[in-house]
Amino acid sequence: MMKLPLLHLLVSINIFLHVVLSTNNGAHQLGQLESKQRVKRAWVWNQITTLEEQTNIPYLIGTLHSTKLRDNAKYVLQGEFANTLFKVKENTGDIYGYEKLDREEKAQYNLTALLVDMNTLKTLEPPEMFSIRLIDINDNAPAFTQESYNGSVPEMSATDVLVTTVTAVDPDDPTVAGHAKVTYKILQGYEHFKINEITGEILTLSSYLDRETKASYEVIVQAKDSPGLTGGFSSSATVTIHLTDINDNFPTFTKKQYTFDVHEDLRVGEVVGRILVEDIDEPQNRLAKYTFMKGRYEQWFQIKSNPQTNEGIIILKKPLDYESSDKVFRMSIEVTDPSIDLRVAKQQRPSSTTEVVVNVLDVDEPPEFSQPFYLFKVKEDEKNKNIGFVLATDPDSPKRAVRYSDKSGKDDSVIVTISGSIHIKSLDRETRAWHNITVTAEEIESSDSPTMKSSSVSVYIQVLDVNDNAPEFAEPYAPRVCENTANNLAILTISATDKDEMVPGTKFTYYSAEKETNFTVVDNHDNTASIVVKNGAFNRDVTKFYYLPIVISDNGVPSLSSTNTLTINVCKCNEEGEFTFCEEAQKYAAVSASTIIIILCSLALILLIVLASFLILRRMRSHHPMILVKNPAEIHEQLVTYDEEGGGEMDTNGYDVSVLNSVRRNVLRSKPDMEAYPSLYAQVQKPARNGDMFSMIEAKKEDADNDGECLPYDTLHIFGYEGSESIVESLSSLESGSSDSEIDYDVLNDWGPRFKMLADLYGLEHLEDFPY
Repeated sequence: MMKLPLLHLLVSINIFLHVVLSTNNGAHQLGQLESKQRVKRAWVWNQITTLEEQTNIPYLIGTLHSTKLRDNAKYVLQGEFANTLFKVKENTGDIYGYEKLDREEKAQYNLTALLVDMNTLKTLEPPEMFSIRLIDINDNAPAFTQESYNGSVPEMSATDVLVTTVTAVDPDDPTVAGHAKVTYKILQGYEHFKINEITGEILTLSSYLDRETKASYEVIVQAKDSPGLTGGFSSSATVTIHLTDINDNFPTFTKKQYTFDVHEDLRVGEVVGRILVEDIDEPQNRLAKYTFMKGRYEQWFQIKSNPQTNEGIIILKKPLDYESSDKVFRMSIEVTDPSIDLRVAKQQRPSSTTEVVVNVLDVDEPPEFSQPFYLFKVKEDEKNKNIGFVLATDPDSPKRAVRYSDKSGKDDSVIVTISGSIHIKSLDRETRAWHNITVTAEEIESSDSPTMKSSSVSVYIQVLDVNDNAPEFAEPYAPRVCENTANNLAILTISATDKDEMVPGTKFTYYSAEKETNFTVVDNHDNTASIVVKNGAFNRDVTKFYYLPIVISDNGVPSLSSTNTLTINVCKCNEEGEFTFCEEAQKYAAVSASTIIIILCSLALILLIVLASFLILRRMRSHHPMILVKNPAEIHEQLVTYDEEGGGEMDTNGYDVSVLNSVRRNVLRSKPDMEAYPSLYAQVQKPARNGDMFSMIEAKKEDADNDGECLPYDTLHIFGYEGSESIVESLSSLESGSSDSEIDYDVLNDWGPRFKMLADLYGLEHLEDFPY
């Protein structure tokens, strides 16, 4: 920094120059006034300069001077910081500064000078604007644009590679020599880096910067002003330089030998084991490549590199078999990194090797099928036949027997036998074109193998099409015609479809099944046909619907055809030919000839079965008459027991008396010593064989044997009959009043409690009590 006497000297020189200039300028102006005989102004200055950062307050900045100065005049300042930072002596015009000024904050101040009358304060000269400009001194050090800097450069880079750039700014006046000019210098880290002293660019100095040895460096940079001069100001900043990784290290195995035990049922594609390597580069710069040093084992195994962990993954490529293949695999594996530039690689040897041992372990394996899947093709008209077989064997040494089954059992039309044969019943392609089943092969249990292994395979059965379906209408057509439709007019174009497979080349032919009267069928020879009016002028009052049977045939082998009826509706139309009124016809389904034949055959078969059953039953009944009762106990089980007393005719209507007599007669014949008295439920007299009841029963039995409409099984017939041989004759209360019979009704008292009411009603001793 300059010393204070030197500053004052510069200020004095500046003031002197301004005074001289002002004087010359004033003389020039005075000459102009004399020539023009008038004076506009008499100021002799326009700018004042002073040094910044003056501390001797107040300090003289400059002097105002006017040629019109009078005794009663005084100087006045107006403008920026007038009478605060800057003050003027009224009589001399000297301007003083009352505070320290900083050019870096404000470099120039604009003021206005006035010359006024001391008494009246009227301006004696017009106001004049001037400026006070501060002269810079070197009082600021360079400042870096960032507190700290970060840079990066790839490791092992060549020399003079740009790392980063630092920048420092000096706020001093750049027009003053050296005050704002900055130069750079490295104070720390100059062994590996250098800097451009003018631009601040930091460059590499060494080409052997290894990230794995040291990953970052701290470099201290100095910025200094006033180059080439003594003194000046300086500042420093820290630059952190990171070395970015490159792929310059080869992977190496961590072990000399790896051993893996795997079971023989390991699936292809699964992992056998993992081998580890060490690579000190960062993950993105690791690219290990594994190879077998001998190609013998490449048919069983392959090795891949994991891009995340860089480890080697050994994968099974071919199925293992403990019984037939090697039980131990020994292989040498090499690892390297093909992406490394050998010029920067640190290791002398570019690869590493290790030994891998794979031991195959035996397991009890399930049966193995001879194929991964089975495909059979069968025509849909083939029924109840074997279409092929599946085969599975036990791969283990005992070679156990195998049985087959379809455990799902969802397809009833396909049967899998225990020996592996595939048997079909009846297939229909139109119902189901593919039958897919899963066949399970299971080892047969033995003493040496209590657990049974099983495996499954998919079996696909494709049903091939045969021509077994006749063509039919493609849609339910409903043609309409007007009553006045002209002849030879095509009213409809029909097409057909076939449930059979519509292969390319399928052709349909059309013709009328009956004699054509009103309409004709025209085959278009493109699998369509046109319905053309033959005899028009229809009258719907006479005929509202016309039924046109059309035969549609295909070109299959054998060719099939069906008759499809087209219902043509006759409608009323207006003059424009638009339909105004139509009635809906009853729809008839198209039935093919084969369907009709099937229906007729079914009905005939049912009729034959019914007729045969009737003849067999008729023959059986003629040789074995119906036995009403085999055991007397059975007839008692058929009688209804109730607690009320009998009501006369109601009892005889509830059961057949002849049946009871026949039962009682049979019982007496089998047991002669049995007392012939009425049972608990009923007592009847034994009728004579030549009586009317016996004749009636024989007649009814004969009628039943010869009745063709009776039921085809044994039945119990009950007939109501009051014979003439009954000792009580009619028991009806309607005839009791007028009867002249002398029958002794007291016998009813001997028939048990069931007939007590009748005995009481008809007994002789009570006849006088009846109201006649």
